[in-house]
Amino acid sequence: MPEYLAPGVFVEETSFRAKSIEGVSTTTTGFIGPTRYGPVDLQPDLVTSMVEFERVYGSRRQLGFKAAGTLHNYTWHAVRAFFEEGGKRLYVGRVFRKQAGTSRKYGGFESTTALAATNPSYDDGHARGLLAGEAADTKKQLFVHGRYPGSAGNLRVRFTLRAGQNVLSFEGGKPRVSSLQERDVVVLRDFTTVAPATPDPGAFYQARWNELKQDWDLVPATGTATSLSTLVDTGNQLRIITVSVAVLPTDEPGSSQVWAGLALDKVHARDGAEDSLHARFSIDAADLERNRDIPIVFAPGADLGDGLGMLSALLKATPSGVTPTVSDALKNPDSTDLQRTVELLLQGGNDGERPTADEYQGEQVVNTTRKTGLVQFEDLEDISIVAAPGSTYNYEGGYALDANSIINLLISHCQRMHYRIAVLDSGNGQTLGQVRAQRAKIDSSYAALYYPWVKVLDPVTRQPIFLPPSGFVAGIYARNDTNRAVYKAPANEVVNLALGFESNLSKSQQEVLNPEGINAFRYFEGRGYRLWGARTTSSDPEWKYVNLRRYFAYLERSIDKGTQWSVFEPNGDQLWASVRRTIEDFLLNEWQMGALLGDKPEKAYFVKCDRSTMTQNDLDNGRLVCLIGVAPLRPAEFVIFRIGQWTGDRK
Repeated sequence: MPEYLAPGVFVEETSFRAKSIEGVSTTTTGFIGPTRYGPVDLQPDLVTSMVEFERVYGSRRQLGFKAAGTLHNYTWHAVRAFFEEGGKRLYVGRVFRKQAGTSRKYGGFESTTALAATNPSYDDGHARGLLAGEAADTKKQLFVHGRYPGSAGNLRVRFTLRAGQNVLSFEGGKPRVSSLQERDVVVLRDFTTVAPATPDPGAFYQARWNELKQDWDLVPATGTATSLSTLVDTGNQLRIITVSVAVLPTDEPGSSQVWAGLALDKVHARDGAEDSLHARFSIDAADLERNRDIPIVFAPGADLGDGLGMLSALLKATPSGVTPTVSDALKNPDSTDLQRTVELLLQGGNDGERPTADEYQGEQVVNTTRKTGLVQFEDLEDISIVAAPGSTYNYEGGYALDANSIINLLISHCQRMHYRIAVLDSGNGQTLGQVRAQRAKIDSSYAALYYPWVKVLDPVTRQPIFLPPSGFVAGIYARNDTNRAVYKAPANEVVNLALGFESNLSKSQQEVLNPEGINAFRYFEGRGYRLWGARTTSSDPEWKYVNLRRYFAYLERSIDKGTQWSVFEPNGDQLWASVRRTIEDFLLNEWQMGALLGDKPEKAYFVKCDRSTMTQNDLDNGRLVCLIGVAPLRPAEFVIFRIGQWTGDRK
């Protein structure tokens, strides 16, 4: 209560209505599986288009596993199907399994010692390249690595050195500089109109401010510094050197990334060092999350922190016999970018082995906050649908043990997170008996199984291929929730991308599958290819339908989030009445939208929160118990019309 100690008029705000509950989103999906590139142990970013997915996780090209061979990029295909079928928001968790018997060594040197210390996930599978500098001295070498493992890390990296405009001028014979900053690398050359017998070759320096002299010192790599004030007006020009880095995929021409105007020195002060070469491509642990979209990282030798050292490494990497050299071109204002470019090819990136259940399960990386596998999804509260596209490929050919383990991991994850449902794939090429055997091993209301695989035109091979159903189904879930509502069964929906199915099921065949909770894709002449089933894998008839499980998850999560204000409030009649009003208003709105069964609100739901739901022991232990009952709608799975003969004179 406010205190009123002096006479006056006091205006206070008060509330005469119950707090409202906002319905949560039910369409956000999480896919987990192998991709060609991307982070393995960083929290996934939200993906809203194929362009965003490919920027982070690589292109649609096939995956090349060492033992399993080349497989379709099922995660890419699932993401494409998800968006094409109506999905909007997606998280992707990448799983990666390194090849056995490989090490971190590159070119005979332990090039990733620093990487291993700061990021345990750095291992084989990463593409690597080396700017030799002085080949025998590792302190003068620049190692460049793909930030993440994968064949898409085999990139072409171009370093283009540029000398900017002349920043040196003379006023009354005294030199002045503009835009010069501490530790800038510069080139100084005499461009006098009357050339001496031996033209000035120019020299590279680093600018350092001398507090004692209140003057700039131009410090060479070796030898004594030159004070700026000693320069005379005989055609001298001073130009600041920066570098641009371009990263070009070797298999996807035209999709390059460029970072321009980067300083060469490690501790350069421009823009808080964000525009230095080292900061932009740092391997420090703190930068791994911040610069996650940059596809490469540097591991510079100990002598390359200095700007002149980095410049020397770039200049010495120039192939011998090139005329003019990069060094000469850098001193010439009329040189072209091509003459000042050094190119490096990263090689050795690979897709590892086909991931097993261990990679899908994931873990928290020791002594860090980074996580892998399904453990990543535990921190993302807005996910409602989870799937592992392609994890059941070759189910009948020897991968069944891992596939079943992955299925169990998805189910246990959804049960633990409580507000999620797992979309499960059948195996490719399965018969009715085989998919029934797969289904017989599952019993959970938090999962739904779909059969058979969907036929589409592969944009990579331009041939028809079969894809797992989960990507299509997740997109149909999202489309159904957006166009209709979560309480409507996500079935009798067109599969937009489908050209057919692996098996054309008849009505009699589905009569075998449907009672066992296997949702089928069917073809209907004149109505196209449709999803024709909406059952969970539960043996409990109370949770038989997918829309029922998803609708209750929606109700529970909405009430959970919308009543957080009640925690630590005084546990008495006033709080109980407020909680009742809040939930009743929410359920009334659901009934008015047609989500609940009953012609009157009192028939559709009830909310109890009073002494009849709580004992004195509950009150003594700080518990508020609210009892909620709703009458949900179940789908009209069997529509029956009974027709009989009727005579014309009957009343």
